[in-house]
Amino acid sequence: MNIVYLHSHDTGRYIQPYGYPVPTPHLMKLAEEGVLFRQAYCAAPTCSPSRAALLTGMSPHSCGMLGLTHRGFSLTNPERHLASYLRENGFKTVLCGIQHEAAQPAELGYTDILPGTSTTDDRRNAGLAAAYIKDYRADQPFFLSFGMFNTHRDFPDADPDIRADYVMPPAMLYDHPDNREDTARYMTSARIMDDSVGIVLEALEQAGLASDTLILYTTDHGIAFPHMKSQLYDNGIGVSLIMKHPQTFQRQGAVDALVSHLDVFPTLCELLELDQPDWLQGVSLLPLLTGEAGQVREEVCAEVTYHAAYEPMRCIRTPRYKYIRLYEDHGRHVAANIDDGLSKSFMMEHGFLDETREQEMLFDLYLDPVERVNLAGRPSYAAIQQELQTRLTDWMKQTGDPLLDGPVEKPAGARINKLDTLSPREQDYE
Repeated sequence: MNIVYLHSHDTGRYIQPYGYPVPTPHLMKLAEEGVLFRQAYCAAPTCSPSRAALLTGMSPHSCGMLGLTHRGFSLTNPERHLASYLRENGFKTVLCGIQHEAAQPAELGYTDILPGTSTTDDRRNAGLAAAYIKDYRADQPFFLSFGMFNTHRDFPDADPDIRADYVMPPAMLYDHPDNREDTARYMTSARIMDDSVGIVLEALEQAGLASDTLILYTTDHGIAFPHMKSQLYDNGIGVSLIMKHPQTFQRQGAVDALVSHLDVFPTLCELLELDQPDWLQGVSLLPLLTGEAGQVREEVCAEVTYHAAYEPMRCIRTPRYKYIRLYEDHGRHVAANIDDGLSKSFMMEHGFLDETREQEMLFDLYLDPVERVNLAGRPSYAAIQQELQTRLTDWMKQTGDPLLDGPVEKPAGARINKLDTLSPREQDYE
């Protein structure tokens, strides 16, 4: 069984298979032919921690990735990366495009890093990956990681047929021309990403490998708009997750069970009949993929420690409830942890940074799926709040979360923006 791991940047679930009017026909076809997880969540809504968690099967604070690699953070044990594990078990491991888990991708166990790979030209990189697939002649199976820059900011200009006047911004944003234009540009970026996916999938068909290849598509976290990326709301931690392998999965269509990125590594182990490393913290999704079970976990946890700035927070989410705790009383939103763009500028111009934030939040997601009514402190929800607090603390203890011991120090030399910095691009560091 070959494995093709397709991953995009900052896409959340804002693609066609999840019901959004975003032109992604290749991902739509993949979802229709495979399994679409509608309640999949990342372990951290920030780039390197999320990817590190998925590819080591460990929470970010357990694998050491508490911030961004290009700002000075790193894995404690890079040999625990999925590429290294699969290489040790007979796979040719190949990287094309971006990764966000190490300063040097060779540390992660890739046998081949495609020459000439660009970090931002996804369609070009897709062509390189497609050529590799078509020319592949080795006897051993391959694991191909194809990493796309899109839908990361800065977005391209909107395509002529994606007209901002007829676009609706995400529900978290006001219907204003700037927010519509920002959304139209995101949709154009998503089209580039989807085109790139299509090039790789077509190559698998042309090479006669589609039926022998497990295809996995996901993204690191929510889209790069305020209240989403770098936040623990569902719009931040909710991710696309699509898997396809015609020879193994007995079901197709949507799965509503709660799943985590941490579950991908153990799923691959079970599919490949390989021993699971003792460091894994997730559970296998194979019972969901084969239709043997309706659920495999009762909760997911997620975290932020560092993004551009220090903003430590943790959350636990069950099918119905979400509990979020902020561990520093910053008093307001940390602007450096929000990517620059039209929507951010619009909100800042209208008082976004004057808002205050509660340090504890509790949401009833059945009644309030947009997480706007904070139930923390209400007597009628006291028992639920206490239970989730206990479960979150237990998880932090079990996984050795350093935040339990107080503020988490940044690594020596790491570049961390000051809390009053308005943009992550400002070189105003602590």
